[in-house]
Amino acid sequence: MLTVTLAHPELIDAVVRDGWGPASVRVVQWDLRSALPCGTDPAEVDVVVVPNYLVDATGLRALHGLPSLRVVQLPSAGFEHALAHLPAGVTLCNGRGVHDAGTAELAVGLVLASQRGIDDAVRAMPEGRWSPVLRRSLADRRVMVLGHGSIGSAIGRRLAAFEVDVVRVARTARTSPDGPVHAVDDLPGLLPTVDVVVVVVPLTPQTTHLVDARFLAALPDGALLVNVARGKVVDTAALLVELGSGRLRAALDVTDPEPLPPEHPLWRAPHLVLTPHVGGLTDATTPRLAALVRRQVEALVAGDEPLNVVART
Repeated sequence: MLTVTLAHPELIDAVVRDGWGPASVRVVQWDLRSALPCGTDPAEVDVVVVPNYLVDATGLRALHGLPSLRVVQLPSAGFEHALAHLPAGVTLCNGRGVHDAGTAELAVGLVLASQRGIDDAVRAMPEGRWSPVLRRSLADRRVMVLGHGSIGSAIGRRLAAFEVDVVRVARTARTSPDGPVHAVDDLPGLLPTVDVVVVVVPLTPQTTHLVDARFLAALPDGALLVNVARGKVVDTAALLVELGSGRLRAALDVTDPEPLPPEHPLWRAPHLVLTPHVGGLTDATTPRLAALVRRQVEALVAGDEPLNVVART
């Protein structure tokens, strides 16, 4: 018997709909913050699907009380927040594909809002101020997507529909079905040529403060930086300098620190659109996570390797 824990009834309903479920699988509701349901032995739990909202060491500590735990399934593509808090002998799988649509939608929305001044128009509404301004189009712009994984690919495909020149960048150069992908080592030559940079790289020691003062200085005047990756990928102090001077613009769904304290200068920075890390916070997420859980369980029951493996502790 394979015992799988899911955090909330909506996800359970989505996973087991239409009578799905191998006879050798038991699904248990558990949010990691409360005790396991009565009748569930901790030694029986094989797979834990971590809740979306559980990103700290306190909640993940509950995993250490599961001696038979084999697989931890994250709903997010990012996994750096969980890796240090897992017990030994566990396979960690990320949610590659779960948040592609939601994060790509938000990335394109932030680009459009910034290019077309939608944020300024919203601020003008309470004042009854009618102020047409000539704005930058998205069409005919050169847009870099920094990070060509699952989400980056989804962003690039959506941007292509807006008649832009998409510049794809990843850790190493390669060809892809979407087009050529440049290496991150090519950034110094590429950055001066783009109008917009959308950052969607995972957070690693190599990408921490990848977007630093030198990176920002290489961008042309008026360029837009959009970060839907992790806050620490961007050097916040360096970005604040560029925003304050008016040379660059930014749209951030993630920040460093996060959550952003009320007194933080980013709240009052000019030329900035800010959203509170909502890239994957849509009703498209649960069906996609449920589909991944189903595929994951079927692979484990068949004795195959888990899907989306990112680490083994």
